[in-house]
Amino acid sequence: MEISAYLHERVQASVSQMVALQAGVLADQEPEPLHQLRIQLRRLAVLLQQFEPALRLPDGVSSTRVAKIGRRLGLARDLDVLRDRLEHQLMPGLPEAELNALKPMRKQLRRERRLAFSEVVEDLRGRRYLKLLARLQAWLRDPQFTPLASEALEPWLPEFHSQLMGDLFLLPGWRSEVPDELHALRKRIKQCRYGLSLSPASVLEPWLERLKRSQQLLGDLNDLALFQQALEAGALAKAEQACPTLMEVLSSERQSLWQHWRVSSEQWLSSSTRRAFHQALLG
Repeated sequence: MEISAYLHERVQASVSQMVALQAGVLADQEPEPLHQLRIQLRRLAVLLQQFEPALRLPDGVSSTRVAKIGRRLGLARDLDVLRDRLEHQLMPGLPEAELNALKPMRKQLRRERRLAFSEVVEDLRGRRYLKLLARLQAWLRDPQFTPLASEALEPWLPEFHSQLMGDLFLLPGWRSEVPDELHALRKRIKQCRYGLSLSPASVLEPWLERLKRSQQLLGDLNDLALFQQALEAGALAKAEQACPTLMEVLSSERQSLWQHWRVSSEQWLSSSTRRAFHQALLG
C-alpha cells in the first residue's frame, strides 16, 4: 500500500467517527461517546504529526489544532472517570456515615461536570470545530501529499516509528514520583501507542499491549491523585477523620499501583527490553 492511500484511509476513518459520535456526545446520555470522540481526536492528531512529511494539509488543519480540541474535551471526561470510580468502585462497601460525608463531594462533582459539559457543547457547535471538520472533509475529497507519499508504506515504517518514539525512554517520569513528570510520561506513552497502533505490522502487537498496561498504571495513579485532591480541596474537609475507611482503601490501592509501576518501569528501562523493542520497530 502506498503511504498516500494509507493516510487517506486513516483520516477518512477518524473523520467519519468524529461526525458519527457528535450526536451521541451532545445528547449526553452516557459517557462513552465523549470518551470515543477524544480517542478519535488523539489518534488523528498523532497521525497528522507522525506522517507530517508526507502530508500537505489545508490552512487551519494541523496536529496541534486537533490535539487542542481533544484537550478541551478533557475536563468533562476526567470528571466522568472520577464519578465512576467514586460511585462504582469506592463507595460500595463504605459505612453509612462515610457515604453521607461524601454527599457534598458528589454534588460538587455533578455541578462541575455540568459546567464542563456546557463547554463541550460550545466547542462542538462552535465555528472552529465545524470549520476544522469541513476542511478535513474537503481534503478527503481532494487529498494533497508530498512526493514521499507515493512511496510504499512498509519500507518507510522504521522512519515514521523512530520519529514518533524519539526520546521516550529518556523522559524523567520513568524514574520519578513527581506528578507532572509522570503525567508527561503517560501522555507520551499514549501518543506512542496510538501512533504504533496505526501500523499494519503485527509484530508490534505484544508491545502495544505492554504500552497499554503501562499507560493504564500511570492513568490509575493519576486518577487517584485527582481524587485525593478533590477530597482535600474543600469538597470534603478533614477527609482522614470523615472517611477513614475510604482513605485506607485509597492508600492501599496507591501502594499496590506504585509497586506494579516500579516493576513495569524497570522492565522497560532494561537494555534487553529496549533492544528488543527497537528491533521490533525496525521490522
